[in-house]
Amino acid sequence: MGASAQGHVVTLADGLQLHYQDVGTGEAVVFIHGSGPGASGHSNFKQNYPAFAAAGYRVIVPDLPGYGASSKPQTVYSLDFFVSALSGLLDALDIQRCVLVGNSLGGAIAIKLALDQPGRVSRLVLMAPGGLMDKEQYYLQMEGIQKMGAAFANGDLNDAAGMRRLLSLQLFDPALISDETVAERVAVVGQQPACVLTSMQVPNLTSRLPELQCPILGFWGINDKFCPASGAQTLLAACRRIRFVLLSECGHWVMVEHRELFNRECLAFLGEARA
Repeated sequence: MGASAQGHVVTLADGLQLHYQDVGTGEAVVFIHGSGPGASGHSNFKQNYPAFAAAGYRVIVPDLPGYGASSKPQTVYSLDFFVSALSGLLDALDIQRCVLVGNSLGGAIAIKLALDQPGRVSRLVLMAPGGLMDKEQYYLQMEGIQKMGAAFANGDLNDAAGMRRLLSLQLFDPALISDETVAERVAVVGQQPACVLTSMQVPNLTSRLPELQCPILGFWGINDKFCPASGAQTLLAACRRIRFVLLSECGHWVMVEHRELFNRECLAFLGEARA
């Protein structure tokens, strides 16, 4: 199925082409992936989004600009750039209101879109979201961030062995990394310009968290090497209508290491709106 699985492509007003999956019918649930080299929507969420479609939701799984099979321009990859692209995709698909599910960078994008367009976001699901500390703090504190940046800069991720070493930092149990996921990532990373990571700008959103209005479900693995699990307390202290699932023996990819629990808890959370 390739790096992102065969899906659809839309061209936005600014010329960006975004590749995305569109599966199922019902209320829209949008899955937003993280920033790891070679990432794509399908690669991140292939064990999750089919369960949501089967449960009666319309699932949208985009490749962010710079990732997957979407455009990879030479530009500054700021948080507002990603939010604008995602908003443009929702406009193109005439999705006026939806659930956002975001991991890592995708979590920061989900938070910022919910802040910018509160009427558009009915619920938030956040897995170890970024944007809760200054960029410099992430680089100083987190082993995964440091090694990811170095491996990408050195071109160490263009083969399966190098990519597997990096992905092993994402999980508490590296045995859960499939050959398919490694191959999907390698297929994308060679196409990514350096600026995708070197120019990334995600501001600290902590001061604005109390503005979030919708119900929030959060997940965090306490063995996360990319975004510190202390971020869960940051969110709990700042937000109303929020609950959190904290997991031992779990790294940065809750949706991979604990996919059945993740899918079950998310669907129960979304089902509350149907009751």
